[in-house]
Amino acid sequence: MSLLRIYCSLKDPPLHCRWALVDDGREPVAGEGRLAELPRRAQRIQLVIPAAQVLIVRVQLPPAVRRRAGSVLAFAVEENIIGDPEASQVCWLGVAGESDVLAVIDKQGLTQWRDALGLVGIHAYEVHCEILLLPWRANEWSLAWDGREGFVRSGEFEGAMTDCGDRTSPPLTLRLMLDEAQASGGRPESIAVFPRVPDAAPDIGAWQRSLGVTTRLAGAWDWRTAPSHTGVSLMREQQRWRGFAALSSRLRPAAWIAGAALAIHSIALVTDWALLAREQRALRSQMESRFRAVFPDAVAVVDPALQMRRKIADARHVAGLSDSGDFPPMLEKVAEAVKQLPLGGLRTLSYESGRMTLELAAVDETTLRGIVARLLQSGLSVDTSSAASRPGSPTAVITVRAS
Repeated sequence: MSLLRIYCSLKDPPLHCRWALVDDGREPVAGEGRLAELPRRAQRIQLVIPAAQVLIVRVQLPPAVRRRAGSVLAFAVEENIIGDPEASQVCWLGVAGESDVLAVIDKQGLTQWRDALGLVGIHAYEVHCEILLLPWRANEWSLAWDGREGFVRSGEFEGAMTDCGDRTSPPLTLRLMLDEAQASGGRPESIAVFPRVPDAAPDIGAWQRSLGVTTRLAGAWDWRTAPSHTGVSLMREQQRWRGFAALSSRLRPAAWIAGAALAIHSIALVTDWALLAREQRALRSQMESRFRAVFPDAVAVVDPALQMRRKIADARHVAGLSDSGDFPPMLEKVAEAVKQLPLGGLRTLSYESGRMTLELAAVDETTLRGIVARLLQSGLSVDTSSAASRPGSPTAVITVRAS
């Protein structure tokens, strides 16, 4: 069976793309060009979302909410994402242990690609994450590595991006993931490293000594050459039904059944939403009660979590201790994250009331992603934006806060 894979960066306009035509028993055929020039004879089509643009998280969900997408699942990952949950497309992948695994992608970017593909006549396809195309087997993690950074698949439905490393030093993210897996009893027996580019293979001995787990060098890997049966589908876009007018009389019973099913589904959805809203109110009431129990002199409680953090920070200051939102601790974390910038790469740095703003000059997207990943790994909340600059000198502004 022939399979067409289309590599879709949700941050780029859907004008052209890289693609690969995979046919079992034959060498894949790869290409790049406009959407209108894509091969048309494939029996299956997959959209491959880059690893850096998919967030995979573990949450606890009521059974009735599973296998749904949209605002209900977006509400479940509200604490794991930056920005409005409604701007994210959230998909249920499966169950890992006692937790549900969700994938979060940018809704607007996916909609733009869906519309662009529809204009060239492509309507039926699967959406896949690059991370979950990696080979995986029980008790072993798989790491795709380009010599500087990569991504790891740690389970059937789980994986994440890594920060930077080198030939002799594995990424810090990978060590932290191993420590977390050790604490939960899920530490792998080995790690298979798949080089993504030539000469990207690390020093396996040095990595193994640093990670404390058996590390082996697997074959080269690329999303273009991954077997057609691998991967976990995030969602499916079905072919639009045509010729409905001519078949309306034959489809009328099915329409009544579909209407009844839709009504039942709507009732179930409203019920689930009401249950989630009630749980949210109960949690907020519990937080407010605990806050008033600790601080009975508080006049008003608007945001108990935020007010509790501020009270704790004040108490630490009175005791002569620094808080995570103070200038010295934040400066130490920021300095560690931007230490690989070239001379003059950090243009300005300012601090005010637990918020630190960095203006970076002449920074490319890969370097910026690495800095953001390290800041997030250090426990800071991060917002990024672009700023006006001289021609040929791209500038980025990063705002960090203590989580």
